[in-house]
Amino acid sequence: MADKNGVHHIVESEVDVQVTQTTAQPHDTNNRPSWSNGQVVVSVRSSSALNPTFDLSLCRAKLENDGFRIPVADMEAPLETALDVPSVRRYMVFNSALFHFVMAPVLYVVLWCAVFSTLHLYITVSDYWVLCLSVSLISIFLTTTIIFILHHSNGEINMNSDVRLIQVNERMVKHKLLVAVADWVQNCAGNMQLYFVYWDMSPCLRALTETLEEVNDTQNKLKRKLSHLVLVSEFTPADPEVGGSDGEHDSDEQTPLLQHEDAGCPAASSRRGGAKVTTNYSLIPNASLPAQTRAYQLLMTYSAAYVKLLVSERLSGPSNHRLRSRRNHCTAAPLCLCQYIKKKILR
Repeated sequence: MADKNGVHHIVESEVDVQVTQTTAQPHDTNNRPSWSNGQVVVSVRSSSALNPTFDLSLCRAKLENDGFRIPVADMEAPLETALDVPSVRRYMVFNSALFHFVMAPVLYVVLWCAVFSTLHLYITVSDYWVLCLSVSLISIFLTTTIIFILHHSNGEINMNSDVRLIQVNERMVKHKLLVAVADWVQNCAGNMQLYFVYWDMSPCLRALTETLEEVNDTQNKLKRKLSHLVLVSEFTPADPEVGGSDGEHDSDEQTPLLQHEDAGCPAASSRRGGAKVTTNYSLIPNASLPAQTRAYQLLMTYSAAYVKLLVSERLSGPSNHRLRSRRNHCTAAPLCLCQYIKKKILR
């Protein structure tokens, strides 16, 4: 479900039915090749580095050739809502690897000039080349540090791209697919692509559910690792008078999975000057929910971030196949989705 600002709220449903159900018809599965978790089914490049949009009709044609029959309401509509927004496209440009690649020399020149002008005022040296060499070394160090921080931050879950794909992946997982956007620089050119990766969520759901049931103090770990991930949205309530019976009925029927942990419901503050209500949704699963539901929420929350790292080959884990855990449900990476969540959050 999406509000008028394009922020998506996941509607709670039966988790086991969503994960195990496959909407493709029986005759489609006969033509579908055998896939394993982590295999890239379809990848489509963006039409432009300055205006990242993806040809969804081409994606549909390629998926149908591989036997995936997906309704428009499960693919094109949520993808357009999540990614085809001007503010999101601008963010993807300024946060892309190509932009960081171009920004590096510009940042170096700016830092060099700033450091040189500062040291030249307070330090007097007889050899001019010593000052220039010192300024160059300092500028290189500062530039490398800033670029490294930006690159490392891209490995984490991104609120403006990865989180927006949660509602897309919740629909696509019924067809055993996960979606993500990944980009890197190749031959001095940007390479931003939309990836569709095959993924059967059932093994990861079972394994993560068992972990949440066995490990103690999981809720405090989730609060410590996910407390900074908060969705802020604005919507117009059905009843202008807050607290009306109709509004309460709607909120009970469409309860978002990502709720405010402390209150058990979204923390809302209405703007009396207008007709909109600002709501904060936490990505921390509610402690009162069953372990399977909380596991499903975590898998969906980190699905796009995991696939982004998977296709970019940036997942860290045992390089030797023999050292990989027997519970790894992905043959294409050292860590599967549930193991990534355990390593990232539950440790």
